[in-house]
Amino acid sequence: MKTPGHIVVGVDGSPSSLDALTWAVGQAALTGADVQAVIAWEYPPLSGVDPMTTHVDWRTKAQQTIDTAVGRAPGADSVKVSSAVIAGHPAQVLLDASVGAQLLVVGNSGHGSLTETLPGSVREHVITHATCPVLVMCHATEAEPSSE
Repeated sequence: MKTPGHIVVGVDGSPSSLDALTWAVGQAALTGADVQAVIAWEYPPLSGVDPMTTHVDWRTKAQQTIDTAVGRAPGADSVKVSSAVIAGHPAQVLLDASVGAQLLVVGNSGHGSLTETLPGSVREHVITHATCPVLVMCHATEAEPSSE
């Protein structure tokens, strides 16, 4: 009998990443898989120069973001959900975490159609370099057609 495996989901606190987590939890409930919620953190460029960011604990901020997301995900208490807070570039962190996964789920950041197509985005990088299938989850309001 084949083991169900695990689903890796990228979480950054955006509405689409929260939808991705919710979807991954629902899929895990159907398949018996575990979910690993992953958030990456880095020191922002020039963060030591900006007096508003010199005292920010970026790792703790990331931990709070993922804890909140997992705590709010419907059904997260009915499947095994683990979380990981990893220092590094988000694309590489997700690629590394998804090695051996049955699926990688990421949110569509929702910055608009132009920036979504720019090369170098996290989404683009994981789609083209992942060693497992990738599902990109759009937030519900992003997926609705405009009324124009």
